[in-house]
Amino acid sequence: MSLLDVSLVIDIPPFRGIERENLAELLSWARSERVEKDRTIFSQGEEAHSFFLLLDGHVRVVKVTPDGDQVIARYISSGELFGIAQALGLGSYPANAVAAVDCVVLSWPGSLWTTITEKYPTFATNTYKTVGARLQDAQDRIVEMATERVEQRVANAVLKLANQTGKKTDEGILIDFPISRQDISEMTGTTLHTVSRLLSAWENEGLVKSRRKKITVIEGHKLAVIAAGNSDK
Repeated sequence: MSLLDVSLVIDIPPFRGIERENLAELLSWARSERVEKDRTIFSQGEEAHSFFLLLDGHVRVVKVTPDGDQVIARYISSGELFGIAQALGLGSYPANAVAAVDCVVLSWPGSLWTTITEKYPTFATNTYKTVGARLQDAQDRIVEMATERVEQRVANAVLKLANQTGKKTDEGILIDFPISRQDISEMTGTTLHTVSRLLSAWENEGLVKSRRKKITVIEGHKLAVIAAGNSDK
């Protein structure tokens, strides 16, 4: 593999503050790979052999319950680290990572985690900030599941995806990767039927436009009212 240009990553949060020459060394230890849509990058319970940076694309993080049900824990977007089991003190991956679209990823051997975090404290600091933010997000989702009505959870999920990956179009904010109603049901702990009913109702009201694996948010402020639980519906 040819050496990666540091300009590809110098402005990505985990690498901010690292000198270019040090960044070049860090990248020389990485492996670049194209991952086709729907391919599993690593599996839940698998030994944490590597950690990853998503250079381009979107990755779906899926947790499988003891009963075999799938729960989508989050979506990873370009510029984010994932598979950082070492940062959590884990020896195996706690979930599956699946390419939601064709992706480009960088990977480093897990055995280098301690070396890299000790040699580049800025990388360590930025990584642990990411871990903290994700733990907070997970706690927020637990509270949502326990206290919010299903329409609030679905509205929140759609808005989060639009904020994270949204692309402005003439119609509104398009969630910029394929997202199915089943995916949303797995994100929100509800049924496919309920998600389909809600999206159809919101489409009739002009809040969203929902087509096969494509969702556009048209009236984000009205969806936010539902998410906040202030709707009369």
